[in-house]
Amino acid sequence: MTALGKLLRTTAFRLALAYLLVFATLSTVVLAYVAWHANALIAAQLNATVDAEITGLAEQYRQGGIRKLVAVVEERSNRSSQGTLYLLTTAQGDVLAGNLQAIPGASLAEAGEREIPYQRVGENSVAPYPAVVRVFVLPGGYRLLVGRDTEERERLSAVIANAVQWSLGLVVVFGLAGGVFVARRVLRRLDAMTETSRTIMAGDLSGRLAVTGSDDEFDRLAQATNAMLDRINELMAGLKEVSDNIAHDLKTPLTRLRNRAEAALRAAHGDEEWQAAMEQIISDSEGMIRIFDALLLIARAESGGARGQISEVDVAEVARGVVELYEPLAEERGATLTVDAPASIRVLGNRELIGQLVANLVENALNYGASEGRPGEVTVSASASETEARIVVADRGPGIPPQDRSRAMERFVRLDTSRSRPGSGLGLALAAAVARLHGGALTLEDNGPGLRATLSLPRAADAILAPAETAKLPPPAAAE
Repeated sequence: MTALGKLLRTTAFRLALAYLLVFATLSTVVLAYVAWHANALIAAQLNATVDAEITGLAEQYRQGGIRKLVAVVEERSNRSSQGTLYLLTTAQGDVLAGNLQAIPGASLAEAGEREIPYQRVGENSVAPYPAVVRVFVLPGGYRLLVGRDTEERERLSAVIANAVQWSLGLVVVFGLAGGVFVARRVLRRLDAMTETSRTIMAGDLSGRLAVTGSDDEFDRLAQATNAMLDRINELMAGLKEVSDNIAHDLKTPLTRLRNRAEAALRAAHGDEEWQAAMEQIISDSEGMIRIFDALLLIARAESGGARGQISEVDVAEVARGVVELYEPLAEERGATLTVDAPASIRVLGNRELIGQLVANLVENALNYGASEGRPGEVTVSASASETEARIVVADRGPGIPPQDRSRAMERFVRLDTSRSRPGSGLGLALAAAVARLHGGALTLEDNGPGLRATLSLPRAADAILAPAETAKLPPPAAAE
């Protein structure tokens, strides 16, 4: 396709042509109305002038008869401008007075108003002049003609017609030029966006659409697309990191599972040894299943597919229930677990997901909240304001450095680089995903000493999206 053909097929050029057609039509209608109104105004003035002349001549005729009328017509013909026309003839057509040299003979045959061509007295012009006249038949067969030259009206009509032609011509020329200019400008920006898009589709995710700073619709589109590309780039980087972490975290248990199965085949004797080997293999398999379940739930939460049934949830009751569930584990580890959630605090959400979130936070605090030389101290509190509900899980452990807190909520991130403690690095990632799913946020802060994890959930009904299918919840996955 040629450059001109590509330009003419653009939406911008077609819109410019549409606006040009509309504007030209409106201009034609307006100018035609002006011309019609001007002609009507001039015709009314001509009729008024003729009526005034006729009224005056009729009065003179009543006062002095035909002799008086001849004198008055002669006098007015001599001092009249070329605009007003007079003619008085006998019944046979002999001219008694007037300023007309030649008119069609049939023009005086009958009374009435008509348009005629005429020639002025003393002029030998080949082309006659146009005029609007009225003819009266007087007693005795005399004919009186009174009229007005319409050349001025014809000139005005010609001027208006010429103005219409030039105006429409200029509208078309400038409209087409404007359409080409706008279309070329739009086409340049679209071509630049298309070229950048092809670069991105070729695999270069660093490409971004140009933003001119005009804040027009193309700039807004470019900014939204660039933000989307940034998010895709982040997801791709996260996917690579998750893949690496999955390979690292699952390689060891899979290898251990294989080694134990081989050892059982080589060295197990008797039912007891076989049973012990199978129990250990099943335990390792359950750990890997929990990892995959947590990954599945995180993915579904981030995509909005794990909302389940949305209903009113008392987060204070959820906090109390989770603490009650984990009290035996806390006693077993010698830790202190307390709850401060006396009031009923209701939000819209998925009860199971919110319970899973709080359970992950409590288990993380119990696993990592113990300081050297003393057992852990974990407190769970629930409070609310007019706009949001808050659940805070705080411990007195070593905490998380400020520079690592945002990274700690990513998948498979474990600040314990030796990976000697239990966990998969998915607990906080799952909690953050569930918080985002409910329109809230999970923030990590210093508890001086220790870590304070704060879950904020909006209390407004419109903060929750439409319900989706219920997700199967995995057991809590600890990671801090």
